Amino acid sequence: MKKILIRTGIGLVVIFLVGLLYAYSQLKDRHPGYEIDLSIKAGKPGSVRIGFSKKDITPAGFDTWNDANGDAKYNRKDGDSFNDLNGNGKFDAVWMAGFHQGRPANGVNDPLWARAMVVDDGRHKLAFCVIDMMGFGHDDVVTARKRIKASLGLDYVIIASTHVHSSPDLMGMWGSGPLKRGTDDRYLETVTSQIVAAVEEAYQSARPARLKFAENLSAAIPLVGDSRPPQVLDAGIRLMQAVDLETGKTIGTLLNWGNHPETLWSGNVMLTSDFPHYYRKYLEEGVYKGDSLIEEGTGGVALFANGAVGGLMTTRPPDTIYHPLTQQVLTGATFGKAEAQGMALALISLKALRSDAVETVDSASIGVRARTIALKVENKLFRLAGFLGIFRRGYVKRKHLRSEVAVWSLGPAAFVHVPGELYPEILNGGVEAPDGGDFGLQPVEIPSIRELMRHRYKFFVGLSNDEVGYIIPKSQWDTRAPYTYGRDKGPYGEVNSLGPETAPVIYRNIAELLKDL
Repeated sequence: MKKILIRTGIGLVVIFLVGLLYAYSQLKDRHPGYEIDLSIKAGKPGSVRIGFSKKDITPAGFDTWNDANGDAKYNRKDGDSFNDLNGNGKFDAVWMAGFHQGRPANGVNDPLWARAMVVDDGRHKLAFCVIDMMGFGHDDVVTARKRIKASLGLDYVIIASTHVHSSPDLMGMWGSGPLKRGTDDRYLETVTSQIVAAVEEAYQSARPARLKFAENLSAAIPLVGDSRPPQVLDAGIRLMQAVDLETGKTIGTLLNWGNHPETLWSGNVMLTSDFPHYYRKYLEEGVYKGDSLIEEGTGGVALFANGAVGGLMTTRPPDTIYHPLTQQVLTGATFGKAEAQGMALALISLKALRSDAVETVDSASIGVRARTIALKVENKLFRLAGFLGIFRRGYVKRKHLRSEVAVWSLGPAAFVHVPGELYPEILNGGVEAPDGGDFGLQPVEIPSIRELMRHRYKFFVGLSNDEVGYIIPKSQWDTRAPYTYGRDKGPYGEVNSLGPETAPVIYRNIAELLKDL
């Protein structure tokens, strides 16, 4: 009996030690010692060189499938089957990010891209790359940066995601089931390599440029909805166009607007960048009605950077989009609706770029402030996913992830970058302290970020250099009864947030960086 107890005890100790080693392997810091605290003061304005590029990151060679009951969830018990296109006897699926697990792609509607811009003021060089993905974790951002740094030596590199909900899972949480990682590491390497290639091409193709800044802060309001009180949007369109000084042709255009690219909703199984595809397409190529030109395109490369999408900025199936040419009323979750939405955004943007209000700049300089931050993971499901290897994120200290915030300026414009889905009231004002909030606090994240931005044009890009989920005002955090705004259950948002301290930490650091910019 004594031997049995000893063996049992030894076995339990071994299991415990193996568990500790496994947890360490999953949660260890992928980039030990990595930290930035970058400060570049804008100098005397001078000539600027800018390059844009785009590289295809659409997956290829994956198996398709047959959805027996049309629920967009692969389940053999429902009669679903796969088409073994490579004959290896396995379902080589591309698991799509967003909405629910077990959603394999069944084809490609439009290419997914890594689109990059490089700005060079003669003293400093900055790269900004946006990928058509749900999100790109900070550990992966740092991996890509190290490769870019080795080849180009840029001062700063920003990598953001459009947050499209019809793209491959690069975060791990949308696999075939709740305990299955959804990321194909070979595809992750392809995306990383294409990010590097896009930045290199933009750098090598940079030309002396004239900058044009424009905005329309109201026309796109009908194209986005807010699904959680208080009703605050990030519906203003902000634009920066780079024109070749010698040829007068457009090099590229930065498009900034805030909304979830999920117009196609949860039943879509075609890979697509959703409305950003049509926004970029019609801005570059122009808008036609039949053979008649309605609005000429800009040419060049259009780069869409998403804004503040938390709270939740979306276009749901019941929401109405009016086709800008026919005025047809479009509802549901269709490609026609996403196309009309993108076309409407392009028309608003093209008209803004040709309005008398455009500000043209022939000389500018770059200013940058960027900082590594640590964010506490209070979400128990996220911690479990990290332990199980579904999320592959290292901790820099107990229960804390490394992330990053940044601000930069170019001429009359400032750009703020946060690592997730910011609630727009933190950006534009309107944070509330509703009855029923878990902490009983007055607003913490005030004044608004845009109030702190001193430049004329105030760009904001979420999902930059990371994706940490929703960034919720602490005074609106709501997981316990009584619930805010008269609800009978908790609102959606907190389940996909690191925790209630995320917003205060990010806001405080952004405020400090803006003060120094």
